[in-house]
Amino acid sequence: MSVRKRTGKRGVAWVCDYRDGAGIRRSRQFATKAEATAFAAKSKIEIISGIHTPDAASITVAEAAQLWLARARREGLEPATVFGYREHVDLHIVPFIGAMKLSRLSVPALTSFRDQLLDADRSPDMVRRVLTSLSGIVSTAQRRGLVTFNNVPRIERIRRTRSDRRPVMPTREELRAILVAADDLRDRVLVLLALLAGLRGSEIRGLTWANVDLKIGVLHVRQRADRWGHMGAPKSKASTRSIPIGAMLLNALKSWRLSCPLGALDLVFPATDGTVEQHINLLRHVFWPIQMKAGVTIERGGVTVGKYALHALRHACAALWIEQGFNAKRIQTLMGHSSIAMTYDVYGYLLVADHEEERAGLDSLTARLVSDLK
Repeated sequence: MSVRKRTGKRGVAWVCDYRDGAGIRRSRQFATKAEATAFAAKSKIEIISGIHTPDAASITVAEAAQLWLARARREGLEPATVFGYREHVDLHIVPFIGAMKLSRLSVPALTSFRDQLLDADRSPDMVRRVLTSLSGIVSTAQRRGLVTFNNVPRIERIRRTRSDRRPVMPTREELRAILVAADDLRDRVLVLLALLAGLRGSEIRGLTWANVDLKIGVLHVRQRADRWGHMGAPKSKASTRSIPIGAMLLNALKSWRLSCPLGALDLVFPATDGTVEQHINLLRHVFWPIQMKAGVTIERGGVTVGKYALHALRHACAALWIEQGFNAKRIQTLMGHSSIAMTYDVYGYLLVADHEEERAGLDSLTARLVSDLK
């Protein structure tokens, strides 16, 4: 392994000549002698350890990303998940480092990429997700022997701030106005399902009458519909759940069952042709018009529109359950959260302890202990 100076039409360059672990002659050019010398020392250790990957044997980030996406499709990941991965690749990874060789993804290079994303107005949460996808890309290539190291986990991650992350939801007055404005039976049932059962939009769109027990008043969440209308399993194992429903929602569902259009899919909210309703249609033709009628609006781009997304009613449902005295574990189960940490992260500010009740309990316990000691 040697470092030599080379002078050409483009000026002076420094070249490191060496043989890789397979005995194949390689060379790498640098702008300075210091860079070439550092590469020679690093490569020598890697070759001895049997972990060196020459640039010529590596592939670009863009090529590795396609291998990663193909693997995701082969493993049967949901189309929506693969779509999100492709957006990470096409919008945030390839435009910045797509042409870079995997073997050159050093910690400084990756740190620079992270900073570029932040400077390009990507949110910290988006940057975190993109870096997770990039780590998956490099790991897939690593298993194929196309790169030695995955340095993505080694870069300094963006710390989560202690900002107020309270969910957006209607006020009590706004909820009353929305319920009054939802005078069409189908529209009213939709609003009540989100508000009193806490269903996600995808769960509402995938709900079938077979999973609505009108005799005992229980909804069974067993599937959901993705953005393309494909049915699949709930979002997580915890999302498969049963939710008891009160008289108002139960009576509304019974009435809607009598007039709901029949369809091969047995959906509670089918589209006009009996297929899965699109989420945007539920917003444009149902929930946003209801809010406009109720006067629950906001100005966006000089246009008056409905103030809330459908998911805001799910948050309002959690708030109502908490108000009724449901504990955090019960809220987690009913909401279908994968962990109680998620429940506390989103609704912790509502799960405020009653300090007077705690003090009374402690005083009672202390009194019993003292009594036992006498």
